[in-house]
Amino acid sequence: MDDMGSVKYTELGAFLRSRRARIKPGDVGLPAGPRRRVPGLRRDEVAQLAGASVDYYNELERGAGSQPSEQMIAALARALRLSADERDHLYHLADRPVPPDAGAVSHVHPGMLDLIQRMPSTPAQVITDLHVTLVQNPLAVALLGDQSGFRGARASFVHRWFTEPGARGMYPEEDHAVQSRSFVADLRAAAARRDARDGEARDMIRALLDLSPEFARLWEEHDVAFRRKDRKRLVHPVLGLLEVNCLNLFSEDGRQRLLWFTPAVGTESANLLELLGVVGTQELTGGGAG
Repeated sequence: MDDMGSVKYTELGAFLRSRRARIKPGDVGLPAGPRRRVPGLRRDEVAQLAGASVDYYNELERGAGSQPSEQMIAALARALRLSADERDHLYHLADRPVPPDAGAVSHVHPGMLDLIQRMPSTPAQVITDLHVTLVQNPLAVALLGDQSGFRGARASFVHRWFTEPGARGMYPEEDHAVQSRSFVADLRAAAARRDARDGEARDMIRALLDLSPEFARLWEEHDVAFRRKDRKRLVHPVLGLLEVNCLNLFSEDGRQRLLWFTPAVGTESANLLELLGVVGTQELTGGGAG
C-alpha cells in the first residue's frame, strides 16, 4: 500500500494524538513521574503499551508510516482505552475492514482493561467466550505462557485442547477427561447464546467434530454449563504443581470474560504463586488454562 500521505491518514495521526492526550498515566497503570510536559500519555508510553517501537508509533502520529496491521490497530485501541465506536473509527482511518466482534483482534471493553490493570498482584487475563485470549497481565503470562502469538482457529485454547496434545501439558493427565467435558459443555452454552447466524462458533464446532473423536463423543452428550469458577491443578515448568481457583467475570453480552487465578485454600500454592513475579515469563507450549 502507498505511504500514509493522504488526508485520511493524516487524520489517523491526529486522532491518535487526541486520544493519547486524554489519558492519564495512572489510568493505564503507569507512574505519573515528575515534570511531565504533556497532559496525557507520551508517545513512548503508548508504544510500550501497544507493543510497538517508538519510531513506528511516531510515524503513525505523523501520518507518514506504513499501513498498520489489524493486530496493531487492536493493540492501539486497547492501549488508548478506545470505546467500540472509536475503535471502529480507527480501523476506517487505517483503511482496514472492521473485524467482527470475535477472534484475537476483538475489542476489549475498557472496563475489563481497567480491572485487569488494577490487579497487578494476581494472574489475570481477558478471553472470549470461545476461549481466545485477548490480553494478559504479566503474572498471567508467567503462569500460563504468552498467548498473543496464536492466529486463526489455533487462537482458541479449546481448539488447541482437542487438536494439539501439547496444549494439555499444563494439566495433570488424570484431570484431562474432566477438563474436556467442561470445555465442551461451556462451548455449547456459548454457542447457544450467540446469534444462530454466527459463523465463528459454528465453524469452530464443525472443525472440532471432524478433527477430534473425543470432542464428537462429548458433543453428542449435550451437556451445557458455563465455566463460572473452577478449582484446577496446573503444572508449571518451574514451580511444579499449583492448585488454583479460576474465577470468571462475564461482560454484559457474555462474549468476554475476565479470568483471575487465586491460590486454593489449604495448599502450598499461595507461596508458590508469590514466586511468579520472580520466575517471570516461561516458554509454555500451547498453554492457556481457559
